[in-house]
Amino acid sequence: MTSKPFRCAALFCISTALVACSSSQERVNYADLAQQEFDKTEVQANQWQSLDQAGEISYLTDLIQSDELDQLIKEALVANPSLQKTALTLQASLWELKKSHGANLPSVDASIGVNEEKDSDTSYSAKISVSWELDLWQKLANAESASAKSLASDEALYQSSQDTLVASVMKTWLSLTAKQHAIEIETKRLNLLEANEQLIVKRFKSGLDNLEALDEARTSTSQSRASLAQYRENLEIQKRELQTLLGRNTPLILSAQQEYPEVSYSLSGLPEQNLQRRPDLKSAYLTIEAADLSTQVAYKDMLPSISLSAALSDAAESPRMALFTSPIWSLAAQLTQPLYQGGQLKAAAEVAKLQTAQAFQGYRDTLLTAVNEVEDALGQEKVLQQRLTHIRNALQSSRSNLTQYETKYRNGLVELSDLISAQTTMFDLEAQLDELIYEHLANRITLGLALGLGVKPE
Repeated sequence: MTSKPFRCAALFCISTALVACSSSQERVNYADLAQQEFDKTEVQANQWQSLDQAGEISYLTDLIQSDELDQLIKEALVANPSLQKTALTLQASLWELKKSHGANLPSVDASIGVNEEKDSDTSYSAKISVSWELDLWQKLANAESASAKSLASDEALYQSSQDTLVASVMKTWLSLTAKQHAIEIETKRLNLLEANEQLIVKRFKSGLDNLEALDEARTSTSQSRASLAQYRENLEIQKRELQTLLGRNTPLILSAQQEYPEVSYSLSGLPEQNLQRRPDLKSAYLTIEAADLSTQVAYKDMLPSISLSAALSDAAESPRMALFTSPIWSLAAQLTQPLYQGGQLKAAAEVAKLQTAQAFQGYRDTLLTAVNEVEDALGQEKVLQQRLTHIRNALQSSRSNLTQYETKYRNGLVELSDLISAQTTMFDLEAQLDELIYEHLANRITLGLALGLGVKPE
């Protein structure tokens, strides 16, 4: 006949389990909310399970065809310290998953002991025990699933770090050409200003020009020399930045390209790309799922647990005889129900709920940032194309105007100051056009990154 205390204990465990289960049902499904937020962006989204197969696969490295750049990218992916730090975090997550998986398996322990007391013989003992917690509530399975989601989130985060690194290498490599072009344009400007200064000196000595014109020419020449010095340093700064991205501790010996490479990107292909390819979004979503599973584990910590254990032990007066020559078997089952722990379990569950809510807000922030980055890059693409067209037209007109001023100056129809002003305008437009070309090419890389174009897997 079942004793009354046992029945009371069983009823108490059942009631506690029901309370914990009902509390668990009150949790908000943040994963569904995240999917709803994603749908609000009006992006043609599939389910997250098909994330990696969305659209035709293309990569950041497809934007620029250059063997030199490909080699630099490979070096950065191997040696960049920030990326390697992220890779170590990924390895730690893998071991966390193995640790969680091990909690589902039985544990086996072995022990050997020696007992020596006064006025008695020395005794030896040996014991092998096996214990296993029954996963009645799927708590251990949820914990393992949470670790798996965290691992997948870290994998996506690592992919995002790779993509960002490659985009930085590509833009920095392009900037070397931009800085070199700035030096070349300023050098041509300086040579012309020095020639103008020498001409004004001769005119001043001949009484054909005044001191103000000479001072103005010298001022322009000095300003150009100062700008040229800064442009040269800017080139070295970009080389050092690229050196850091590559993870090198030795100076980078690399010549800038004479001309900009073509950065191919067709706006007509944009509908095939969508935000689902962005690894940072995938990571944020998986973080929500991992946090939700951890919340389930926190609630299930309040439920009763059942563990089974079996042991094989022996004791004898010699070590050899104690090695299970006459072993004793034992089998035990244990039901454990947390009763009072100062509110720790309830607090842990509430903390887990808040962490899931934080993960959801983090996802929303990542999603809004992603949408904004795409819109900004698309807007810049259109504006830069317009600006390039206008500046090219302006430069063409400026060159034609300069040719006319040179002819008129040789015929004595305009002053030297007018010719110098036309020359200055042309050089300013050349520098502005080259800077716009770089910004346009760099923005295409930014647009590709914003749309989730990543690195081709090895």
